[in-house]
Amino acid sequence: MYQYESSKTLFERAQQSIPGGVNSPVRAFKSVGGTPVFMEKAKGAYLYDVDGNQYVDYIASWGPMIMGHAYEPVVKAIQAKAEDSTSFGAPTQLEIEMAELIKSMAPNVDMVRMVNSGTEACMSALRLARGYTGKNKFIKFEGCYHGHADAFLVKAGSGLATFNIQTVPGITAGAANDTLTAPYNNLDAVKQLVAEHKNEIAAIIIEPVAGNMGCILPEPGFLEGLRTICTAENIVLIFDEVMTGFRLAAGGAQQKLNIQADLICYGKVIGAGMPVGAFAGKKDIMQYIAPLGNVYQAGTLSGNPLAMIAGYTLLKELKENHAIYTELEQKTVYLRNGLDRVCKEAGIPYTINQLGSMISLHFAEHAVTDFVSASATNIERFKQFFHAMLKRGIYLPPSAFESWFLNHALTRDDLDKTIAAAADSLKEII
Repeated sequence: MYQYESSKTLFERAQQSIPGGVNSPVRAFKSVGGTPVFMEKAKGAYLYDVDGNQYVDYIASWGPMIMGHAYEPVVKAIQAKAEDSTSFGAPTQLEIEMAELIKSMAPNVDMVRMVNSGTEACMSALRLARGYTGKNKFIKFEGCYHGHADAFLVKAGSGLATFNIQTVPGITAGAANDTLTAPYNNLDAVKQLVAEHKNEIAAIIIEPVAGNMGCILPEPGFLEGLRTICTAENIVLIFDEVMTGFRLAAGGAQQKLNIQADLICYGKVIGAGMPVGAFAGKKDIMQYIAPLGNVYQAGTLSGNPLAMIAGYTLLKELKENHAIYTELEQKTVYLRNGLDRVCKEAGIPYTINQLGSMISLHFAEHAVTDFVSASATNIERFKQFFHAMLKRGIYLPPSAFESWFLNHALTRDDLDKTIAAAADSLKEII
């Protein structure tokens, strides 16, 4: 049994061996200040830190813990599968069953290739789009984060926005030159880029519901417009559903918003929190991937048996019990209404964005519809709000540029506690 140290001493110790003391930058709390909280365990809707504190969790490991932490069917499935081995480096029947399950749930999917992270899924999907079209350039949207592959780290949101990193050392000019950027929700800007780079654009990649500049919804007609452009111009439309896939609906954002992409990237949820990702799409595109085609992609741990059984167990539950999505949305709307009420009572400028079980609170009078409007919110007030909520046992994403994620284990009491904590926190900081 480990003798746990305090978060403060652990962070001091971590900085001697790990860059910045963390293995993913947003965990460092630099955006909100203070010492990051080191976790010991989690169960259901709650996190427990090494100092003995309990928190109501609104990160859900950045999305995958839809049923809550340490969900018993998933835990038992992993334990049983681990007895067979943690990795084979060879094909298994479970990989087929996982791919078949994804196909049965997600619209517009004929084939699935498993990878090990959302970053790897997006990187591979872009390479596939280039190989399929024979073109090199692609369009991404300011504030959307598609992982840390070179081509994507141009005007990305999430951690880059948190640390105010505008240019990333180590990214070559060639990689950056092939990346075209447009404001989210700005269809005219996309049309202009397509006209300026006629027959040069392989793909448009987008978070159909953005989660890396807070939760930002697509405006009516925006995704439909992208679909029309891509069809007309032989451009591959890639939905990055690392956050939204199997969270907004059993069929993800494609089903929820009734828009079909050509390629879809998954992560997080399909492994129930295990390291896993996938990219998927129609056979006429997917058959360009090796060994069927010449677009190379590989991975020793792709289709890892522990990740597959965890993801299969969770997705099967989500497929068979659609009421989960209804209940999750009802809980999120309840939280939204409660936050709306206490913010009004506090008399502060605010706006709340929400779809399904994704939600974010922005301290601003204006609507938050893209990266520019997200960046113009009161970040200093969010920092104060974050720490006031943390003190009251509510664990929010430690950045104003991240969506909150609800899990099914949250109770009405948890939501009421959160709303009451928000009311008290606002009184404290204004």
